[in-house]
Amino acid sequence: MNQIQIAPLTPVVKKLIIAISFVWIFIQIILGSFLKLNLSTWLVLHPDQVLEKFWVWQLFTYMFFHALSPFHIFFNGLMLWFFGSELEKYWGSRFFTTYFFTCGVGAAIVYCLGVALYALGSGNQAPLVIPVLGASGALFGLLVAYGIVFSERVIYFMGLFPMKAKYFALIAAALDLSSLLTTGFAGTEVAYLCHLGGALVGFSFLWGHTRFKLNKTKSKLKRNTGSLRLVVDNEKPKKEDNPKYWN
Repeated sequence: MNQIQIAPLTPVVKKLIIAISFVWIFIQIILGSFLKLNLSTWLVLHPDQVLEKFWVWQLFTYMFFHALSPFHIFFNGLMLWFFGSELEKYWGSRFFTTYFFTCGVGAAIVYCLGVALYALGSGNQAPLVIPVLGASGALFGLLVAYGIVFSERVIYFMGLFPMKAKYFALIAAALDLSSLLTTGFAGTEVAYLCHLGGALVGFSFLWGHTRFKLNKTKSKLKRNTGSLRLVVDNEKPKKEDNPKYWN
């Protein structure tokens, strides 16, 4: 079995960690807690504001905000480093950046639509006004990608139990799904639907990208093979004849 490898900080992962840390220290702690300038009201994800006021920038900016407790930003940063650096090194910075933000924004969209449907069906409007913050949706997308790309590597679940990365990703998604089903949308401080949304969007993105590349390769091969001609001549060649050939 291949053991999990911790890659050095790659360029995009490093910039993301710096940006997240800057937002947490300067905007949330210094401006928000000390100077009482609460910018998070406009920048964290409020489903009701996105759906009713079309504040769509929140689908992006919420990823850079975290709870004031250092544990939230610490573990998210650690997960971004462990899984993100390996994936960026494997994919390259451009594809990694596209994938990361696709998962993060996609997770927010899934969450907004999910709580809107829940509010319509149940009459409970509370989840629509509860703010959501953190990069966990995008990070669950990274976890899914890691489980696919490095499926045979060993992850230590809860730091103790070794298992292959593909099983670790499945268990993490299953735990979030069971937590969502048992606690509901407004029963906990964790936005499980956002996590699952990131995982779903990440899987769909990779599946679609793989299908696109495969179809593109098939089309290219079809074009190339369509131009081949087999030249067959059973007559005895003469000295002045040019050599027969494949084209």
